[in-house]
Amino acid sequence: MKYIIRFFPEITIKSRAVRQQQIKQLKKNIRQIVKEIWEPARVGGCWDLLEVEVGADAPASITTQISDALTCIPGIHHFMEAQEFDLPDQDRICELTLAAVGDSLTGKTFAVRVQRAGVHDFRSIDLERYVGGYLFQHTQNAGVRLKDPEVQVMLQIHHQRLFIVSRRREGMGGYPLGTQENVATLISGGYDSCVATWQMLQRGIYTHFIFFRLGGAAHEEGVKQVAYYLWQRYGRSHRVKFVTVPFEGVVEEILTQVDDALMGVVLKRTMIRCADRIAARLKTTALITGEAISQVSSQTLTNLQVIDRATERLILRPLITTNKQAIVDQAKQIGAAVYAEAIPEYCAVISKRPTTRARLHEIEAQEARMSPAVLADALAEAVYQPITELPADLAARQVAPELLPGSLQFHDRVVVLDVRAPDEVAQAPLSLVDVEVQAMPFYRLHSGFEALDPSREYWLYCDKGVMSQLQARNLQDAGFTNVRVCPAELLRQAG
Repeated sequence: MKYIIRFFPEITIKSRAVRQQQIKQLKKNIRQIVKEIWEPARVGGCWDLLEVEVGADAPASITTQISDALTCIPGIHHFMEAQEFDLPDQDRICELTLAAVGDSLTGKTFAVRVQRAGVHDFRSIDLERYVGGYLFQHTQNAGVRLKDPEVQVMLQIHHQRLFIVSRRREGMGGYPLGTQENVATLISGGYDSCVATWQMLQRGIYTHFIFFRLGGAAHEEGVKQVAYYLWQRYGRSHRVKFVTVPFEGVVEEILTQVDDALMGVVLKRTMIRCADRIAARLKTTALITGEAISQVSSQTLTNLQVIDRATERLILRPLITTNKQAIVDQAKQIGAAVYAEAIPEYCAVISKRPTTRARLHEIEAQEARMSPAVLADALAEAVYQPITELPADLAARQVAPELLPGSLQFHDRVVVLDVRAPDEVAQAPLSLVDVEVQAMPFYRLHSGFEALDPSREYWLYCDKGVMSQLQARNLQDAGFTNVRVCPAELLRQAG
C-alpha cells in the first residue's frame, strides 16, 4: 500500500525557498507520526508530492490507522491510497486497471480520470478514453458517465511511475505544524477553546495549553482529557506542555473584594496577566482564547479592549466573529464536541449583573483591592506537565470513595455501563463473563440514564477511569443514587 500526498494549495504558491522549507517540515511531521504507528513505513517525495509506503506485510489495522492519521496532519490537502507500478504501455495499463477496480464497476456508471506529471507520448484525455473503452468492454458496468459517475477510476502518472488509486481521502489542510511560531491556548474544555485550538493547529501553529482550575478535580480531569485528544489527534508531531493553574484562591479573592458587576472582566484580566507570565516561561509568541464578540458579557468590544490592556502580549481570537452554532458544528466535525458537552463552563459564572461597558480606571481600582500574593501563589503552584504524561496522570487518579460500589463484587443487579465513545468501543469491545454490559456513550448519559431500570445498579466504565468518574459525579448530583464507578481490578478478574 502506498499513500500519495498532495499539499495544501497555499503551500504551492509560496516562493521556492518557503515551499521547500514547508514541505521539509511536513515530511518530518508525517514521518514522526507514521513511524509511531508502523516503524517499517517509509516517507519520501519532495517538490510535487510526498509518499508514504507501508509495505505489503502491514496488517489491515495498521493501514487503517495510518490512513486515519493522515487525515489529521496539518498541511495535507488530500491523499490517495494506491498501488504503484513501473509505467507500462497503454494495453498493460488497461490490464492492471481492470485487475484493480474491475469488480467495483459491476452495475455502476463510471469515468476514468488521469493526472500526469512529466513528458509522455500521449495526452491524459487520450489515456482516459483508451482505458475507459477497455473497462466498458470487459466489465459488467452500467455505462460511462463523465458527469457525476458512481465510480471514478483514478490513475496518477508521475514521470515513469503509474499509481492506480483505490481511494481518495481529504486532509486537514492548512500549513504544516512548526512552520509558524508556537502559542499558548487558555483552554476551558468548552466548545470555544477547543475549536480555537484546532484552528490554530490548522494554520501551522502548535499550542501549549493553560488551564485555570475553577471547578475542582472533576473539571480538571475533563479538560485534560479533551486537551490530550486535540493534541493526540491533530498535533502530536510536536511536544507541548499542559499547565494547570490553581485559581480557586483567586476566585475567592475576586468574590470578596470586587464589585459584582465587574467580576467577570477582572477574572479575565487576571487570567490574562497570569497566562502572560506562563507564556514568557514557555517562550511562546501569543495567547489564544475562544472568545467571540458579544457571546457573553465580558466579550463586548469595550470589555475586550479593557481585558487586552492587562498585557502587552498579542492575544489572538480566531473565533471573534463566529456564531455559536457554527462553533458547535465545527466542534462536532473535529470530534471535540462529545468532550465539551460534558464539561461545564465554570469561567462564565462569576457576575450576577455583569457590566458590558467596563471602564479601565474602575477595573484597575477594583484590582488594587486584591492581594498580589493570591496571584503570586497561583503562579508558584502552577503545574507544568508534558502533554504525553496526561494519560498516566489521569489513570493514576484514585476514584473518590463515594463513587465506589459498596461491595467490590459483581452481583445480579449490576450492569456495567460502557461510557466510551462508539469508535473506542468498536476498537476494543468490553466483554465480561456473567456480567451484563451495556454501551451508552458518555454524551448520552444525561438523556438516557433516566430511562434505565431504576432497580439495577450501574457501574460506569471507561479506559482511564476519568470520564466515568466525571459522569458518575454529574449523575449523583442530578439525584441518581444507583450509579458507581467500576473498579479496574474487577474488570481484570471478570474479563
